[in-house]
Amino acid sequence: MKKYLVKRLLQIIPVLFIITFVVFVLVYLAGDPVALMLPEDASEADREALRTALGLNQPFLYQYFHFIGDLIQGNFGTSFRYHQEALPLVLERLPATFELAAASMLIAIIIAIPLGIFSAQKRNSFVDLFITGGSVLGKAMPSFWLGIMLILMLAVNNQIFPVSGRGTWAHLILPAITLGTGVAAEMTRLVRSSMLDILNQDYIRTAKSKGVSDTLVVYKHAFRNSLIPVVTITSLQVTHLVSGALITETVFSWPGLGQLLVQAVNGRDMAVVQAAVFVIAILVILINLITDLIYRLLDPRINYS
Repeated sequence: MKKYLVKRLLQIIPVLFIITFVVFVLVYLAGDPVALMLPEDASEADREALRTALGLNQPFLYQYFHFIGDLIQGNFGTSFRYHQEALPLVLERLPATFELAAASMLIAIIIAIPLGIFSAQKRNSFVDLFITGGSVLGKAMPSFWLGIMLILMLAVNNQIFPVSGRGTWAHLILPAITLGTGVAAEMTRLVRSSMLDILNQDYIRTAKSKGVSDTLVVYKHAFRNSLIPVVTITSLQVTHLVSGALITETVFSWPGLGQLLVQAVNGRDMAVVQAAVFVIAILVILINLITDLIYRLLDPRINYS
């Protein structure tokens, strides 16, 4: 286990450099940020002076290696838009993103696990078809459309929840439902599929033949053994919630990392984009590592040698 952990941690270094290089190239090719920072009537001399001050007139390789040197020191540069260090700006937005991700995942788990188990127990019944159809619909609905519909119905027309922003628990409900619906749909289908495989195993039939109650068979024997694929999809969805909540945060003006990253890309704010991607990459790698450790807790037979 220790050897496996060391190997996985060492893999983080080249992965992060590859990710930062790809993002650096994309941002570099996106255009000149000076055009967004100065008014349209600015003279060419003013534009050139700003490019020189920001180091944007240097060759590509010089800019990239200069960035790598700063990266090793933990310095991602200064945001063009916010005029402050990029990394603290990104870290400042993380709590809001974590809050939204945690609430969305909680909603997804509360919905998906009971529905997935119940659907597997009622296989091929009307209830099963209804739950399966609802899962497909929930997965197919675009998050931006669902968010707009929730705003219109529950915030604009009925004024039950706030339209946007972050402050009280009421601000969290609509974006969490929007983001958690797609996750719940995916998890419901996986829980159902995993439970169906387990419920057909011989040891489940043996437990039932011994007079063990259906509730004990389902929740103690079947559900626990079906958790590994559920944990897998949960970890993938957590990384999606942390790194991919761009649209939802934008729709609800949620001041998280996703909204900051969208604004930085639109404004060609390279320092913020690099810092945000770097932080997201570390989070994804750590979540995957924790998932591997949970596998071992769920099934001690798993060997990492």
